[in-house]
Amino acid sequence: MNPPASIVIVGAGQAGSMAAVALRAQGFEGRLTLLGREIHAPYERPPLSKDVLCASEEPATRIHPDGHYQSQAIDWQAGVDAIALDRASREVELSDGRRVGYDRCLLATGGDARELPGLPRGTAAVHYLRTLEDARRLRSALTPGRRVVVIGGGFLGLELASSARARQATVEVLETAPRLLERFMPPAGSAWLAARARQAGIGLHLGVRLQAAHAIDHTTGVLRITRDDAPPLEADVVVVAVGLAPDTRLARQAGLEIDPSNGGIRVDEHCRSSDPAVFSAGDCASQHRAATGSHARFESWQNANDQGRCAAAGMLGLPPPAASYPWFWTDQFNSNIQMLGLPATGLTYTLRGDPEAAEARLIWLGHRQGVPIHAIAVNAGGDLRQMRSLFEAGLPLDPTAFADTTIPLRGQVKAAQQRAS
Repeated sequence: MNPPASIVIVGAGQAGSMAAVALRAQGFEGRLTLLGREIHAPYERPPLSKDVLCASEEPATRIHPDGHYQSQAIDWQAGVDAIALDRASREVELSDGRRVGYDRCLLATGGDARELPGLPRGTAAVHYLRTLEDARRLRSALTPGRRVVVIGGGFLGLELASSARARQATVEVLETAPRLLERFMPPAGSAWLAARARQAGIGLHLGVRLQAAHAIDHTTGVLRITRDDAPPLEADVVVVAVGLAPDTRLARQAGLEIDPSNGGIRVDEHCRSSDPAVFSAGDCASQHRAATGSHARFESWQNANDQGRCAAAGMLGLPPPAASYPWFWTDQFNSNIQMLGLPATGLTYTLRGDPEAAEARLIWLGHRQGVPIHAIAVNAGGDLRQMRSLFEAGLPLDPTAFADTTIPLRGQVKAAQQRAS
């Protein structure tokens, strides 16, 4: 396939904007168009549930500084939606009637907050969080004393609950799973996090399902939430955080292959879709992973950055950059929680640190006979960074020594590296 003269990126979020900048950095000099549905310049989403809700002044969230796209000859077009992908003519049809041609196209369309049928967007007092405008609307609703019910106890739901408490609202969290972050934390980690949330004044309702929500005061928007076998809750504000649905509308309309296991656009290790001229990256992409031999879709800041750069290389016919070891972070209840790697069956978890300490500094290490696979660090990001090389190389630690906080971790890591050399 000939080198591209024109590239269109659909989606001006983290993956799309990073891909655009990476294309220029990797030597692409052709026409480069970045299409954004929102009117805002590309911005970071992680602060939406934290600093944007809590800071006294709204923080800057832009991914790149003012004028950056212009200086890089990137034609960023805001407030325009791509409504069709014509693979035969290699054109993207826009909501304003224009058609933009391409040699390569990157779909970085992200996703939309999953809606609950009984609480659709637009319902009085009901909020979803995906965009900067969503965050601004929610911020105005989170005033002291408001009764807030968060539906969903995942990462986003818990961040929102933490932020609402910081704004002096009363907060209840409804989660269908029997424990918090069941898919990502060992039981002891879930128990610690639940205790932390309750200490912050959060009412946790685990293993319950929402039955219905009814308006009981149309003037103020107060809702009554009914649950399985539990007294109803009344809420001035309901925030729904039940996951993200990948935006694959363009891909489906164009007949691209969709991964049946996760609903993402199926791409290879180069981020190339079933059409060799169309690539995909970010929350909407299900990428083949050489380490596991299977496809997966990850919703994280790091993954969006990595896949944006990977797609840029793929569109230029360059080798893909080395895949990063999966990493994720969240701030909630005055604790920074970082995760390295992914949970897997058959792991043994060893704890380093005292979970009862007032200023907890913890690492749950998930390993197979000492070989680290997955870790959850609480207020211990520096320690986790020291250990990254062991994860990447598959070098074992002594679990007993790891659990002993009197033995410096740095020395354990160095000894593991020396044994392997």
